[in-house]
Amino acid sequence: MGNSPADRGGLRSVDNALRLLDLIGQRQVLRVAEAAEALGVAGSTAHRLLTALRQRGFVLQDKPHSAYRPGPALNAIGLAAIGRIDIRRIARPILEDLAESTQETVSLCLLEGRSVRFIDCVESPRPVRVGDRTGVVMPAHCTAAGKAVLAGMSPGDLRRLYPDGELTGLTESSITTLDELLDELQSIRDSGFAINIEEGEYGISAVGTSVPDLHGTPLVALAIVVPSGRLPDAAAGRTLAPLLLQARDQITRSLRTAT
Repeated sequence: MGNSPADRGGLRSVDNALRLLDLIGQRQVLRVAEAAEALGVAGSTAHRLLTALRQRGFVLQDKPHSAYRPGPALNAIGLAAIGRIDIRRIARPILEDLAESTQETVSLCLLEGRSVRFIDCVESPRPVRVGDRTGVVMPAHCTAAGKAVLAGMSPGDLRRLYPDGELTGLTESSITTLDELLDELQSIRDSGFAINIEEGEYGISAVGTSVPDLHGTPLVALAIVVPSGRLPDAAAGRTLAPLLLQARDQITRSLRTAT
């Protein structure tokens, strides 16, 4: 029992579907032709598998015939995996120390396709501060945390993530073209941190950096989020960077110890 052609075919389909989820998790964007090549199957087979995953919410497709990216069901699995690693518990005391040393709000963020989700936060003790954003989702390219994680992706993967080259702006300071984003991401790779001056919301600025996993791939992002009156320009952001990078390194060391 269990070795009939139908059983073997079913197991192959399950294996291919899991391999597709792994590919999308790694690349963030995947086209049918790329999926077919990676699996060694016909394009029609890859399309059928991706369609089934889309119907279950594991992948999203912005428009017909476009690339696929992680869907809410896959992101939920990612959050559950982070919960098993317990990165929020590991990072929490470091977030608290960073908020204390900077007197500003500190957030932990997770990339979800082209967006970032705020998954934990420690508020500034100051009367005028940026509030707790836990659960908030924003376009990645409009946040310091999101740009920091995007900087860990290759230009090819970024072009697949933004295939039309146009990015939605939220303010007059938002990045609105892929070429502009690619230029900024190179600067972020060089410096190790990203700065956002009112790119996502008027009155709010931030400096962020990615926290790598044990393989060096960005896992989450750490950001200091500040009223723009106290962080009006990139020079002000750079003054916060040393403390931010120190906190990132502390989280990385704690992750290594915990695994």
